[in-house]
Amino acid sequence: MDLRDTPDEEQFRSELKAWLDANLPDELKGHRGGAARFSDSAIRNWSGTLYDAGYIGLTWPKEYGGGGKPYSYQAIFLEEMARAEAPPHLGVIGLGMAGPTIIACGTEAQKARYLQPLLSAHEIWCQGFSEPGAGSDLSAVRTSARLEDGHFVVDGQKVWSSYAHIADWCILLTRSDPDSERHAGLTYLIVDMRAPGVEVRPLRQITGEAEFNEIFFSGVEVPVENVVGDVGGGWQVAMTTLLHERGTLGFALVAALEVMVGKLIELARDRGATPLQRDAIAQEWMELQGLRYTAYRSLSALMKTGIPGPEGSILKQQWSEAAQRLTKLALELLGPDAQLLGENAPYGGYWQHQQLRSRGNTIEAGTSEILRNIIAERVLGLPRSR
Repeated sequence: MDLRDTPDEEQFRSELKAWLDANLPDELKGHRGGAARFSDSAIRNWSGTLYDAGYIGLTWPKEYGGGGKPYSYQAIFLEEMARAEAPPHLGVIGLGMAGPTIIACGTEAQKARYLQPLLSAHEIWCQGFSEPGAGSDLSAVRTSARLEDGHFVVDGQKVWSSYAHIADWCILLTRSDPDSERHAGLTYLIVDMRAPGVEVRPLRQITGEAEFNEIFFSGVEVPVENVVGDVGGGWQVAMTTLLHERGTLGFALVAALEVMVGKLIELARDRGATPLQRDAIAQEWMELQGLRYTAYRSLSALMKTGIPGPEGSILKQQWSEAAQRLTKLALELLGPDAQLLGENAPYGGYWQHQQLRSRGNTIEAGTSEILRNIIAERVLGLPRSR
């Protein structure tokens, strides 16, 4: 396999790098920001700039406002954005999950209504899947949607919802048949986050920031035309969402890890790493290369089928655990200075913040335990655990 860019891809990458050099504001480079990275007006303006430049929705069909390009172009975009330490488009959930799901399973009216505002960041989306009693086991959701007088009435609670505090719309998985169990009787809805009965409560993390949210639904009315797919067929639609969540995301994760490894090497030079610490850094560099080729293999399968495969679970699981190892090693290099927090800490507290934030990496977007089951069953073909 030739892993080099084609001439057209090479030109696209070169133009993108030059565009980022010319247009990425200095104050946004390396923007960390926690909850602020979701709500800063500067990030919303940056998202609009990306859209105006034609870099958003690269692989979407042209009839829905996209660029109609191969998935390799999206991978290049994610790589170079991560390498430039540029903040992502504010509509991450919309671009990576809601939009592709509506394109695959939505009605023509839904496509016409929701896709363009999503691309331009004029409307922001959040995801309502996990619940206090149904996190990793998504089929156990209990948030109810009962049909009354031509609309659904939704009651229940969701948790770990990024962007919910600024979102206009929510992709919501509900149980529409109260007597059903597991995968049956689920319905996938588009819910107006400004509707009466919707309450959002931020959740404060170990970093001190409130990056995720709880959402409470109390008698929220949802029109029947906001059903995506079929009533009772929500599980299949939800699986479409989760497959796209990890589609080309692997390239962004690998590139972000590449940036972190580079920073770790610089830290080791500054702090005088021991031979054992240098060996550990070398091991992480080798892990990074393996992850890079796994991303290429996943991309190759995606370009052949047009459907993200389970290989994305490998990338997310390995990346999340590598981030924890890298940041732990960085704190070892910092020594007693690792106890300091905030702007007065060495390197602006970058490594302390990254270590604390990395604890969530093995939980969000699928826990490592669940991802290992997916890899075992769907990649390696091992028997189901239950």
